[in-house]
Amino acid sequence: MRARNEHRAFDIPADLDFDASTAAALLADFIRREIRKAGFSRAVLGLSGGVDSAATAALAVRALGAGNVVCCLLPYRTSSPDSLSDARLMVRILGTRSVRLAITPMIDAYFERQRRASALRRGNKMARERMAVLYDLSARERALVVGTSNKSELLLGYGTIFGDLACGINPLGDLYKTQVRGLALHLGVPGHIVFKTATADLWPGQSDEQDIGAPYVEVDRLLHLLVDRRASHQEAIALGFARPMVRRITRRISASQFKRRTPLIAKVSPRTVGIDFLYPRDWGR
Repeated sequence: MRARNEHRAFDIPADLDFDASTAAALLADFIRREIRKAGFSRAVLGLSGGVDSAATAALAVRALGAGNVVCCLLPYRTSSPDSLSDARLMVRILGTRSVRLAITPMIDAYFERQRRASALRRGNKMARERMAVLYDLSARERALVVGTSNKSELLLGYGTIFGDLACGINPLGDLYKTQVRGLALHLGVPGHIVFKTATADLWPGQSDEQDIGAPYVEVDRLLHLLVDRRASHQEAIALGFARPMVRRITRRISASQFKRRTPLIAKVSPRTVGIDFLYPRDWGR
């Protein structure tokens, strides 16, 4: 796939290439079907100003119509003004309903007597506070929470359990970050949002690629090789990936497995939820 915008040409590596038009149609249909199957007709999601949430919102609008999508802007006092501005821009472009609710009072009240709390603790608390707000709005609006995490983040454990990783459905979870950028361009997301520095915006100056230690396009190529093609470490190294990077990425995949599964239930009966009882949610209908 080759996409052009006002900033630069965007070439997706051959091993990550995909049909963005077909993907958009499939994912919009997935959102429509799964939300209706759950008994809802609306979607609610957090709109951060980044490419993942922008693409998710655009897909939800395709699936349900702008009037049935609620985009939530949930800034903290240190959040980037540009993030909030880009989120507002997406609301205007898509024509969705929106809610702005600052999480500053809740976070500051919680840490008032814990002034030495680390940036990581504060960031995780912010992510979980935002999700608590989304689920409350879900009840108010009778809308299903739609997640925005991509495959790169899920495999690396780059997300907060019961925070941004929580959702009712996740349309982007099988697309790598690089692919989400291509999808977003196809969906009409402005180029400066698609190619902005990826960040969870949990503290000033934080960026995904700095935390991960490599550009997403290289990480995604390695993840595709290790996960989708089931290549060995030695095969990845032979194809040009540095041994330290292969080891680092593999450790992250392994260490974050607990984030990709439902809580493990101790088995004491003949049929246990998540082990023997694996029926889909529409069982019995």
